[in-house]
Amino acid sequence: MDIATVMGILVFFIMVVGTVYYSHGVGGFKPFLNPEAFFVVMGGTFCATLVNYPLSQVVGLGRILRKVLLTAGEDTSDIVVTFVTLSQKAKKEGFLALQADVDGVKNDFMRRGIQLVIDGADQEFIRNMLETEIGFIRERHKVGQEIFNAMGTYAPAFGIIGTVLGMILMLFSIEDVANVPKLMAVALAAAFFGLGSGYLIFLPMGGKLRRRSEEELLVKEIIIRGVLLLQSGATPSVVEANLKAYLEPAKRAGVKAAAPAAGA
Repeated sequence: MDIATVMGILVFFIMVVGTVYYSHGVGGFKPFLNPEAFFVVMGGTFCATLVNYPLSQVVGLGRILRKVLLTAGEDTSDIVVTFVTLSQKAKKEGFLALQADVDGVKNDFMRRGIQLVIDGADQEFIRNMLETEIGFIRERHKVGQEIFNAMGTYAPAFGIIGTVLGMILMLFSIEDVANVPKLMAVALAAAFFGLGSGYLIFLPMGGKLRRRSEEELLVKEIIIRGVLLLQSGATPSVVEANLKAYLEPAKRAGVKAAAPAAGA
């Protein structure tokens, strides 16, 4: 689970609850328990998203949200060590000997790339196959980012619409003085829900998804490079040197320590 995302949202709610509680006491929460304002903002945001995007893409938001919250990034140093180990074995026993190792590879993209090497595909074919898949992955991620960014734009706008709606209702029934505070609360609560959800949830989720996409594509770039080096028959030291260039300096030391153990 992505602790940073959950913690950021949770800490904000704690701060808001603490501010309201210490400013106005327990009774101060009542204006925020406003279903009319909530439904205007959330319902309007969802409906606007349906207008802008196909239903299939909107329904897929749940899967995208799980990806943001639950998916952990892959350890790139482990990938480098795996390719070094495979290149050592390929040098000694040939590509066909790698078949037993392929079944133990958890990354599906990496497994298919190594299988192409075992099957005897040439470099151009392997590169085209894997880079085409990366292109489709990039487009899918881009749609998810766009949807969250769009919702981050719609939510504050519907907060303003809810505020205007509440003001219209208040002015229409201005003679009923007792009802004015409630209608004003609807108006201001709509703005709070719209701005809060847009700038705390939707836009940050779009940014987090963009970052996750960049991390996943980097992993796949490393895998493509490793597969091509493996197919070319490069020595383990060359494979290690090339793939370590993709890693942060702190992770390179770990690869250097792990590689001899992997080849043992």
